[in-house]
Amino acid sequence: MNKKLLIGIGIGLILVWFSVRGIDFQQTLLQLKNVSLGWAALSLLFIVLMQALRSYRWGVMLEPMEKIPQMTLFAVTSVGFLAIAAIPARIGELARPYLIAKKSSIKMSSALGTVVVERVLDSLAVLTVTVVVIFFQDLPGWMIKSGILFFILTLAMIAFVVGLVWQRQSAVAVINRILRRVPGRLGEKVNSVIHHFIDGFQVITDVRRLLYLLFLSAVVWLIDVAAIYALLAAFGFHLPVLAAFVVMVILIAGIAIPTAPGFIGNWHYACILGLSLFGIAKPQAFSFALVYHFLSMLVVLVLGLGFLPFNKFSLADMTKQMKKPETEAH
Repeated sequence: MNKKLLIGIGIGLILVWFSVRGIDFQQTLLQLKNVSLGWAALSLLFIVLMQALRSYRWGVMLEPMEKIPQMTLFAVTSVGFLAIAAIPARIGELARPYLIAKKSSIKMSSALGTVVVERVLDSLAVLTVTVVVIFFQDLPGWMIKSGILFFILTLAMIAFVVGLVWQRQSAVAVINRILRRVPGRLGEKVNSVIHHFIDGFQVITDVRRLLYLLFLSAVVWLIDVAAIYALLAAFGFHLPVLAAFVVMVILIAGIAIPTAPGFIGNWHYACILGLSLFGIAKPQAFSFALVYHFLSMLVVLVLGLGFLPFNKFSLADMTKQMKKPETEAH
C-alpha cells in the first residue's frame, strides 16, 4: 500500500480521536437536530457555486490554447475533484489534465501547467486572507509561524512559475543540457512533456487575463467564506464574518497535509480548532464539522459520480498518458 496513503490514514485516525475525545455526543446530536435547514441549503448552494466558478476560471486559463465548452469544463472539474478526494497523495490532481486532454487538442502536460498556475492563484488569495486574519485576530504563535511558512512557500512557487515563463529560453537551455545525459528516447519524452508543461504557464504573460484570474480567485474564496458563514448561521453561532475566514484558512492548512480519502479527521479537527478560537464548545464545533464535511463531500460525490460515466479514467491510463511522447497523446 502507498506510504503516503498509510501516513494519511494514520494522521486522519489520530485527528478523529482528537476530534471526538471528551465529547458529549448527546449535545452534538441536539445541536444537529436544531440546524436551520434554510441556512444549510444556502451553504450548499454556495459550495456548488464555488465548484462552477472554479471550472469557469480553469476555462479562462485554458482559453489561450483552446476554448472549451463550459459544460465540458464543469463535468471534468467535478470528476477531477472526486478523484482528489478519493485518491491519496494528491494523485487525483492528474485527473483533470488527463480528461481535458482526451476531449480537446490540449496536451496533458500543458493542462497540468494550468493546474499549477491555478494553485499559485489560490495560494495568493489564501495568503491575502491569512494576512488579514493575522492582523485582526489574536492567533496562537504556531499558527502565525505556519502563516509565515505558507507565505515563503507561496513566494517560492510564484518565483518558480514566473522564472520558467519569463526566462523560458534560459530554463529550456538548462533543461536540454540535463536531458542530454538521459538515455535517448526517455530524454525525448521528458523533454516534450516539460516544454508543453511550460506552455501551460503562458497565461500569466497576458496581464489583462491574469488580473481577471486574480479577481476570479478572490471571488472563489469569498464564496467559500460565504458557505462557511451561512453554515455558522444554520447552527445559530452568532460570530463575526472573520470567524468564517479563520475556519477557512485553518481548514485549508489541515487538508494540505497527508490525509485519508475524503479528508476524514483533518477536516473535522481543523473546524474544531478554528471555532475554538471564537469560544465555540467542542460538541457544537464537532457537529458543525460533521455537517460542513457532509455537505462538501455530498457535492463532490453527486457531481463527480454523475459525470463519471462520461469522463472515465484510471490511474494506469493517467500514468501511461504522462509517459507517452506528446505527439502520441491523442
